[in-house]
This record gives sequence, C-alpha cells and structure tokens, in this order.
Amino acid sequence: MGEIPYDLTTSNPTFCRFPYPDDLLAELGHKRGLDFEPDPKGSVLTREAVALEYRRWNVGVDPDRVFLTASTSEAYGYLFRLLADPGESVLVPAPSYPLFEQLARLDGIKIETYSLEADTGWRIDFSMLEDAHDAVRAVIVVHPNNPTGSYVHPEDAERLVGICRDRGWALIADEVFLPYVLDGGPGEESSFAGTDGCLCFSLGGLSKLIGLPQLKLAWIIASGPAGPVERALEGLEYVADAYLSVSTPISLAAPQLLTAGVMLRNAINRRCHANLETLRALAGDFPFATVPNVGGGWSGVLRVPAVIGDEDLCLRLLEDFGVGVYPGYLFQFPRDGYLVISLLPTEAGFCEGARRLFEGLDTLVNRPRPESPRIPNVSV
Repeated sequence: MGEIPYDLTTSNPTFCRFPYPDDLLAELGHKRGLDFEPDPKGSVLTREAVALEYRRWNVGVDPDRVFLTASTSEAYGYLFRLLADPGESVLVPAPSYPLFEQLARLDGIKIETYSLEADTGWRIDFSMLEDAHDAVRAVIVVHPNNPTGSYVHPEDAERLVGICRDRGWALIADEVFLPYVLDGGPGEESSFAGTDGCLCFSLGGLSKLIGLPQLKLAWIIASGPAGPVERALEGLEYVADAYLSVSTPISLAAPQLLTAGVMLRNAINRRCHANLETLRALAGDFPFATVPNVGGGWSGVLRVPAVIGDEDLCLRLLEDFGVGVYPGYLFQFPRDGYLVISLLPTEAGFCEGARRLFEGLDTLVNRPRPESPRIPNVSV
C-alpha cells in the first residue's frame, strides 16, 4: 500500500514538517570535527550544556554524572548491561512504548510489566511492584508516559524511590517528553534527575527536544547516594569506553542545537496544543468517543466503544477512510477501545485527518456493519 493520505501515526515525516531554520545544522560542519578527542562520557562542553537544561526543573546536575550516548535506545542498552545479568528482569509500565522488550531481549534480560491504572489517571499499581520476585534489578518509569501522557505523581515517585531503595533496585526514568506539557498535572514540574533516595538514571535526548530523530544524541544522568552512584559511574565508563559511539560533529553542535531548541520546542508545543484542541472539538460531536486528559508528550489517546477489535478497526480506517492511527494493543492498553494519535502533523493535515477519523468511527463503531475481508500485507 502506498503513502497514507492522512497519517496520524508520525511515520510520515513530511506530514509533520516544522519550519526549521536553514542554518540549524551549520555547526555540524565545525572544523573541530576533524579532531579525535575520545572521552567515554562524551564532550565536557556538551555535558555542561545538558546539565544547564535541567535548571528549568530546578535540578542542579553535575556534568561529571552525565554520559552521552548515540540514542536513548543505546542508553537503555548501557544500563541493562550495567544493572542486570542475562536472565534477570527489569520492570516496565503498561501501557507504554513497545520498544522495551526488544531492547531487553538484545541484552538477554527479561521484561516484566506493572500496570498503570486508567481509572486513577494512569497512576502506578504498586501491588505488582511489591510482589515482584528477587530477579528484578531495575524499574523503568516514563515521565510523561508515551502514549498516555501521564506524569508520575509526586506521591507515587516518593513511594517508588522508597521501594527501589529497600529492594536494591535502580530506577530508570525516561524523560524525553518532559519539555512538552499539554494538559499538565501533578509531577509536570519535576525531573527524576534530582533523585537522591535511590540509584537513579534519567534519560533525555536531542531528537525529541528539537523534533529531529535523525540527530542521534542522548544522555544518561546518574543521581542518588554517593556510593552507589560512584560505582555506577565506573561501570558506565567501562561500557561506554568499549563503544565510543557518539560522533564528534553532533557532539560539537549539541550546545548550539540545545539553544536553538527553545524556539523549536515552542513551535512543537503550539502545534500539539492546537491539534489536541481540534481533536476534542471534533470528539464533542460524537458522544461515543472521548479524549482523556493528556498530561504531556505529543500523542493523544482516543477512547471508543470496543465493538470492533483495535487492529481490525485501524485497518478498516486505513482501507476505507485513508487515515492511519495506532491500535492500543501495540502499547499494551488493558483492553480494546483505545486508539493512539500523533499530535505532530500540520494543523491543516491533522484537522482533515481527524475529521476523516471521526467519520470512519461513526460508520464503523457507532453504526457497525459486517466485517469486510481483510486486505493482505497491510500493516499499521
């Protein structure tokens, strides 16, 4: 199947184009890129620039506790190797982004899930953490969560840190969407980079900060009690020194890109707010559909009656109405009836795509017809 006419899944970059300055990537050609100055942690100037980013959350970050990586996926790989032996486990939230299991499998460790409860605004089900077995080595939180947009509530964060301290677990906080506040909520103004009650690793990345996933640079910030942090830093340095994966040109350009990123983040935020408002306005004409609170990030969740399975519903929306959205099962939502929609497309494209989406839902969900034969070799 060719290009989706109205792709609300972010898989089509041209449908989400932002007005980037022509000279945005000029620093990638800096002549110092010809010099090779290896440092397992990455350039100190870049680490200092990363540390400055966390002042907006009133966190003082020591650049010596920052490690640069080529991506957050690589950052997870570093941490999995540091914290767990093959066969041991890491706890991840559900719903959440469906990449953790693949990354863990590559390092021979297991993924186990704990639930975020829809009825409480996607807060943590602590019973599943408290019942975890002895092979668990770390807990992952996504703050704000992708795709629910929910922040880790401050009360839950405090309780989680206590559990990690008592059980000897590390806490990994994926905060790549933290700069993008939509409806907001408790926790929106805090970063786990200031955690001192347990060993904690906070992750961020350049691609989300400026909306360019092809610019591969991310970071790990270690925090917590001095002894465990120092041992973790030694281990991370050993792992990072084996790869030295961060390219010099992107590292040199990063401080300037982080500065320019303020304008770009504002543009992304404005578009996401506008598209979320459009989604809610259109949903208001269709009582069967609701848009739950979206704390932060750049995705929206649409709740619809589960009269058709999510996969079949998304395929029929694609085939019959030319609009692409994600089925909730990809993100381990607890049941059918959840669709995930990107808020990044251009406002005009999003408006038309959302209009077609609701037209399709009105036909398929509100007034369902017998299932049509599925077209082979179509994936969403």
